[in-house]
Amino acid sequence: MSASAAPASPSSALGSIAFIGGGNMARSLIGGLVARGADRASLLVAEPVPELRAALARDFQIPTFEHSAQPVASAGTWVLAVKPQVMREVCQALASVAQATRPLVMSVAAGITAAQIDRWLGGNVAVVRAMPNTPALLGAGVTGLYANAQVDDGQRARALALMQSAGASVWIEHESLMDAVTAVSGSGPAYVFLLAEAMQAAGEAQGLPAAAARELALQTILGAARMLTEGDEAPAELRRRVTSPGGTTQAAIETFEAGGLRELVASAIDAATRRGRELSAAHD
Repeated sequence: MSASAAPASPSSALGSIAFIGGGNMARSLIGGLVARGADRASLLVAEPVPELRAALARDFQIPTFEHSAQPVASAGTWVLAVKPQVMREVCQALASVAQATRPLVMSVAAGITAAQIDRWLGGNVAVVRAMPNTPALLGAGVTGLYANAQVDDGQRARALALMQSAGASVWIEHESLMDAVTAVSGSGPAYVFLLAEAMQAAGEAQGLPAAAARELALQTILGAARMLTEGDEAPAELRRRVTSPGGTTQAAIETFEAGGLRELVASAIDAATRRGRELSAAHD
């Protein structure tokens, strides 16, 4: 597996991109591409909800369509950004176009495999499965990417350039690991939000005003994240560096360890991974 940081500008080789679905993830990708100089006329969005469609046209000045058959006809890359429960129906409706044009098809739907998408589109289709997370809305996300055997080097480069508009990307060579990607990073922001919620509540319980407890908790998480991502030290080393023997941090860390924090996190990741597999089976 390999990780890549976001490049300075979108690749000129991306060509026209048809987004099927105009929800939050599509918006984040479109926003990232537009911010980095992509041709707005080449970003085509099919969204059946009139209000969402109007907002996309207003906010990004891009072509929008009510039906998916309209933008896919002229796009070399499709981004399937619909809910997992409607993915089969959407793909089957586009199968004849996929067979005629042989696009690169990317999916950001959790729990839907590349094999399922390929089958629903009629077979022998280049499919990249992507699992971004919600910080992509700020250009600070991370995406796990898996390519099926039909994806060539040029298409891998296109997929990478597109997803890096929302942050960093990591290629996963075995699709069976994509459910673990979902569990660690796809669902991961919620774990951090829960920690922030708990830290703020605990601070308030110790007598801090709510606004102060919130600011202290959020800025602490932000600063710690920057130390993790902007330096070379391992998390364990950073933890040791701020944990003085017999000090306040050690008292807190020992409480976390005694409470089984590591085992609880492992169990949570395992539960999310298993749920991803169940979703895949449910939609087959």
